[in-house]
Amino acid sequence: MSAKSAKPRLHSPEDDLAFMRSIVEGGGRPPMTLAVCYLAGGLLYGLQCLFHIGQATGLIRWPDLANLVFVVGISATFLSILTWAILKDRKTGTSNRGPVATRTLNAAFSATGMANCAVIIVFGVGAYRDQDFAIWLYYAAIVFALQAAAWYMAWTLKRKGWMLATALGGWVTAVALGVLVREPFLYLGVCTVALFLLFALPGWVLFRDARAGSKAA
Repeated sequence: MSAKSAKPRLHSPEDDLAFMRSIVEGGGRPPMTLAVCYLAGGLLYGLQCLFHIGQATGLIRWPDLANLVFVVGISATFLSILTWAILKDRKTGTSNRGPVATRTLNAAFSATGMANCAVIIVFGVGAYRDQDFAIWLYYAAIVFALQAAAWYMAWTLKRKGWMLATALGGWVTAVALGVLVREPFLYLGVCTVALFLLFALPGWVLFRDARAGSKAA
């Protein structure tokens, strides 16, 4: 073997950057829990908003008990689907795998979910204490603002155009809902469209990627 052939190959800066990029960005799939949370949540609660629009316009005139059963059924269905997704992720160990960007993204959305819970409690207690339902309605604006921040972070990591569009849409929705809390019909209209476009649609994209990744694994 000649001295020339035995000489170790030096990596160029471009090689090192490409290697680091592959580690950070990688091809990790989103966990099923995150995908289902958005897809099922957007569809189910979007349906609930449509139901309330029907009530406001007089198209739906159900007894109070039937209305309560419907609303409780929406949340019960969502929690059942979410439980299935969590168990599936635990079984496959998806949430603990993947490149740095994917795990960072999962952590960001989990943190956003924790913040959402705090927001719901704060505004719920405030609305009950002050006997003002409009105070409760502000919580949705804050939720969409937090989601917009999470999706913007997702875009900075993944650089996918639909993530940036979702982030901007969430910001616009948050402002619109905050302004329209005293306009119930318009508020419901904005919320319905936003749930389908900014929750269900991104959820479908994540769900598709999660399923594709599970089949390839």
